[in-house]
Amino acid sequence: MATYIVGDIQGCYDELMQLLSLANFDPKNDELWVAGDLVARGPKSLQTLRYLKKLKAKVILGNHDLHLLATSLGIHKAKKKDKISPILEAEDSQQLLTWLRKQPLLLEHPEHKFIMVHAGILPSWTIPQAKQFAKEVEQQLHGEDYQSLLKNMYGNHPTKWQASLSGIERIRYIINVFTRMRYCTLDGELEFYNKLSPAETDSSVLKPWFEITPRDHNQPILFGHWAALLGQTNQQNLYALDTGCVWGNSLTMIRWQDKKLFSLSCPAYG
Repeated sequence: MATYIVGDIQGCYDELMQLLSLANFDPKNDELWVAGDLVARGPKSLQTLRYLKKLKAKVILGNHDLHLLATSLGIHKAKKKDKISPILEAEDSQQLLTWLRKQPLLLEHPEHKFIMVHAGILPSWTIPQAKQFAKEVEQQLHGEDYQSLLKNMYGNHPTKWQASLSGIERIRYIINVFTRMRYCTLDGELEFYNKLSPAETDSSVLKPWFEITPRDHNQPILFGHWAALLGQTNQQNLYALDTGCVWGNSLTMIRWQDKKLFSLSCPAYG
């Protein structure tokens, strides 16, 4: 059995199918892990959700997935550019959305021990802490009061972690780390506005989260979310898998056993 991990699909179902075929993925014997952002901007988010649910793929939630859940509750209006109306109007919409809501923010492979998140892990958090904080959010998202969480998760504050954070501010911060983080200030505050590559950013002001030291992570980490990286982190045991498929770049997947990368060029949808 081979383990494949793919970056942000964002509704690019046809490209996903082509990439799996290119890698000779065997749905009966191989396992597929997806680093969040299953939906939005691509043309076939509905088909993507149906396929991954049926496959029993290991998926985590990205910012677009959480936004879909909030939109389904009327917290936000569906944006035409997100192309998620087919999901909201489908006969199996409720089953798909319930399945999506029950997915985690962080997964650890039981055998290979890699960690998969959507955006990253705060440099000062240990892996055990990250697991604990992810579970705090998951317990609320999977519980009866999930609507309140989805309604109040939006916002950029607080920007700095404190163990004393509580209530929705604590939950919002944890969600932002796992699903939105790219850059941090040099003293570790989150910065949400810069989506450029590190080469285009003043490193005396901002650094990628994974360049903030000390970073207390001793397991391989796979993440998506940051298309401008184009898969480059220049760090050992750190794998950036969002290579901007929906923006006309490529969809990328790694086979864990031999670390072989599979990549497929994509048309621009976003």
